Order: sequence, then C-alpha cells, then structure tokens
Amino acid sequence: MPVTPTAELLSHTPRPERTVALAARLCYSARGVADLDAGCSDAEVAALLDKLLGMGHFSALEHAQFVFGVEGISRACSHQLVRHRIASFSQQSQRYVALHEVRAVVPPAVAGDPRKAARFREKLEDIWAFYRELVDDGVAPEDARYILPNACETKLVVSMNARELRHFFCLRLCRRAQWEIRDLALAMLRAATPAAPLLFRDAGPGCLAGACPEGAYSCGEAAAVRAEFSTYTRG
Repeated sequence: MPVTPTAELLSHTPRPERTVALAARLCYSARGVADLDAGCSDAEVAALLDKLLGMGHFSALEHAQFVFGVEGISRACSHQLVRHRIASFSQQSQRYVALHEVRAVVPPAVAGDPRKAARFREKLEDIWAFYRELVDDGVAPEDARYILPNACETKLVVSMNARELRHFFCLRLCRRAQWEIRDLALAMLRAATPAAPLLFRDAGPGCLAGACPEGAYSCGEAAAVRAEFSTYTRG
C-alpha cells in the first residue's frame, strides 16, 4: 500500500527556549550557574534568542534536543536523511523484521500517470511475492531483503539539536531538495515549531535570510519561496 511521510515529536528538552537562553546568559554575564535562572523573564528569553539568531551565534542552540518518530518514508529518503551526521538515528531493521506486507512510497511522477502507476504497483507486488517466497523457503529476512526496492517504506526515531534542525531545514526545505525529504522536513518543522516557536519561527530554506545559497544551481524562485513561508502556518 502507498504511504506518505509523517513526523511526530516524541520528546524534547524541557523548556528548550529557556535552556538555550540560560546558556546564552552564562556567556554574556558574570552570573554563576546557580543564579542563571533567577529573574530571567520570558521577555529576556525572547531577547536573548533574538540576539543569538541575529548574530549567528548558534552554539547555545545545541543544548536543546528534539526527538521525532518518522514513518512513511522510503529507504531512498532515509539514505538522504542519515547523511545529516550531527544527529542520531534508530531505524526499523530489515534484518530482524520480516516485511510481508507491500508498503512502498510511489513517486508523484509515477503516481500521476495511471499506466505508470499500475505497472509500478505490479512490479512491487512481484518483488514482495518473491520476498515472501524466499522467507517461506527458509531464507533469512536479512538475506531476502536484498530483493526489496528503495521504495520500501521505513520507520525511524530521529533526534537532532536545534542548531542541526535549523541547518536541516535550510537544506531540505529548499525547492531543489527532492520532494520526499522536503515533505519530511516540512512535517518535522510543523512538529517542532509549537514546542519552540521562537527557535524555529524563521527556520526554512536558505533564501529566506538573503541571497540563495545555491548559486548557479538556484531554482530562481527565491521571491516565491519567501512569499510561501511568510504566510506559512507551522502549527
């Protein structure tokens, strides 16, 4: 059956924005650790975060951690996701978990064409039928999985700190990112923003903050991207 990306925020650092602000407070004042939280109002938290984000002093953001449950993405997408090395990943094993049900991501370029979509589904059914045959004949799932396609659905638990998340969003919400990981990044942004709206209120593709960082590879639609994110509701 076809699947689509979902991302659920499983847990995060308690009071992530205050945690980041207190780290910044230590950097910019003579206070000791015991006094860091004393008298720190919500307004000061917001001001400190504005200062950090405005100056590009992102190291304090690394103290806020976010953990997501991700489902409905392909192995092709997860191979891109795990390239973000300042993160932790736990992925459903094809070695220990037998995947008897056909669960796969169908690219829009295929799904939108009835003839191509029908042939794609037919091939998936053939592959899974042979996979089940191998397992039923005693081949271990860790060996039978070699026949499974990149389209095969996978599940992960993903954790990133706020600094790496912002970097992830900068790269993967770009219109030049592949559609699937862009959809995943959007789902993760929507999940994270309610927990830390000040940390992620300006998060998005690199062209939001200035010139497109893609240079000659730019999509050429920076103005449209900025307009999209200016009205985008993340909650």
